Amino acid sequence: MENNKIAVGLDIGTTKIVAMIGLKNEYGKLEVLGIGKAKSLGVKRGVVSNITQTIQSIQQSVEESEGVSGQKIEDVVVGIAGQHIRSLHHSDYITRSNADEVIDENDIENLVNQVHKLVMLPGEKIIHVLPQDFKVDSQSEIKEPIGMYGGRLEANFHVVVGQVSSIRNIGRCVKSAGLDLSDITLEPLASASAVLSQEEKEAGVALIDIGGGTTDLAIFKDGVIRHTAVIPFGGNVITEDIKEGCSIIEKQAELLKIKFGSAWPGENKETEIVSIPGLRGREPKEITLKNLSKIIHARVQEIIEHVYLEIKNYGHETQKRKLIAGIVLTGGGSQLKHLRQLVEYITGMDARIGYPNEHLAGNSDDDLSSPSYATAVGLLMKGLENHSKEEKEQEEVNASEENNNELTGQELEVKPKIKKKSFFDKFTDGLKEFLDNAE
Repeated sequence: MENNKIAVGLDIGTTKIVAMIGLKNEYGKLEVLGIGKAKSLGVKRGVVSNITQTIQSIQQSVEESEGVSGQKIEDVVVGIAGQHIRSLHHSDYITRSNADEVIDENDIENLVNQVHKLVMLPGEKIIHVLPQDFKVDSQSEIKEPIGMYGGRLEANFHVVVGQVSSIRNIGRCVKSAGLDLSDITLEPLASASAVLSQEEKEAGVALIDIGGGTTDLAIFKDGVIRHTAVIPFGGNVITEDIKEGCSIIEKQAELLKIKFGSAWPGENKETEIVSIPGLRGREPKEITLKNLSKIIHARVQEIIEHVYLEIKNYGHETQKRKLIAGIVLTGGGSQLKHLRQLVEYITGMDARIGYPNEHLAGNSDDDLSSPSYATAVGLLMKGLENHSKEEKEQEEVNASEENNNELTGQELEVKPKIKKKSFFDKFTDGLKEFLDNAE
């Protein structure tokens, strides 16, 4: 098995760091070769807050993953989230020098690069520029302009912006763990590619990824991303509240939440009681499940209402922006009992739990299709997609070289292979350029 076919997704989360190695099998499905996970101690609310601990956790998860798969990990695709992420809409256009040639990928790339040069607030950097629809000359709402004639190419973009320092910190952690950062992706986009079907994206759907430290939202309509948001709290605030409300330690609170927790307090009787061992020599504590689910309910309701506000801001009530497929819940927090019912009750929209098995090979481990691995699977898919793009580019270069050889009939010196710049290199180049201009 050639090594270039393998990709690695590294999900640096608030509760856990997951390294997932995989490749595409002959049916185009995702085959996961190994998975490693470590407790994440240096990340708060999706943002790295302790570099040393994060590096250790990354190394731990990578080593475990290498051990399981027998593969060496060199470069990774990393997800980014956190409350510093914001998204905005922007339209831009280019005037093409030769209107007699059809529009090709280069034109779109030029347009995207132009948007990348937008001036952001100090300390912010563009992470993604995602075209939504195009306009060629005066014809609007074009999904795919490649192959059309036109002098002016215009597009509406969804631009995702993040904090320079947070991106650099992630890069620093990955580099210090002895890895290359090949790409960085917004976590809700990664989760979406892992759990949503194309039909849902067409019909209109909101993906809610409830993690430990953040809750991520991605809204799709007509097959295109329309809105993204990162809300700075997730499953950990629920645990925190149980800990405070029941005066127990965090480990016990987490276990209580997972084993007995429910987002719907109606179903527990007053008589259902859990006994929790006290700390060294103290009396055990007795907690009624009714109280437990009341605490959970209050917090979950708050999280969902926050997300619902974002969905309303997007304008899902208008006919054109209606989300026919409703809501898909994923991430570790989506495994809470009766969460789906509560979400449907609060939003009045249909909901389902999203498992990342949409693209996994049939013989995959059941553990892999747990919602808590949605982001890791999505990042791995992104890595594989980048590989196949690079291979295609390389083939094009090789083909054009062969043509040149035939034309001249003499041995040309072999051109070096294109080395795709890693995200971090591009990013640092951009930063250097930014600093040079600032002087």
